[in-house]
Amino acid sequence: MGRLFVQKLEGRVYSCRFCHAHLANFDDLISKSFHCRHGKAYLFNSVVNIGVGPKEERLMTTGLHTVADIHCNNCLQIVGWKYEEAFEKSQKYKEGKYILERAKMVDDESERDQLMSSDPDDS
Repeated sequence: MGRLFVQKLEGRVYSCRFCHAHLANFDDLISKSFHCRHGKAYLFNSVVNIGVGPKEERLMTTGLHTVADIHCNNCLQIVGWKYEEAFEKSQKYKEGKYILERAKMVDDESERDQLMSSDPDDS
């Protein structure tokens, strides 16, 4: 199968909740105004350490799109999807962009907040 190469990002990053492999840089975040089955989702210009599944058409709240699920290359968990094609003119900006589900990722700041709130000296 070969050796797994996991790319490390610099600065503030979003990582896989399951294995902590880096997925996206904060600078590539376009919008936090998206939703998925599990709650909030974020739109990114680019992501790393992912594999892209087969394309399929899905009817979403914003219309019909051709999308492909994306999974973490390290642990193989599905973490979101890639917009391959949007059929409505107003949705074309999504083409080639990626959605990461908030419930399936962590970021540097949320991890720091959790560590600080679980401080055993706070009794």
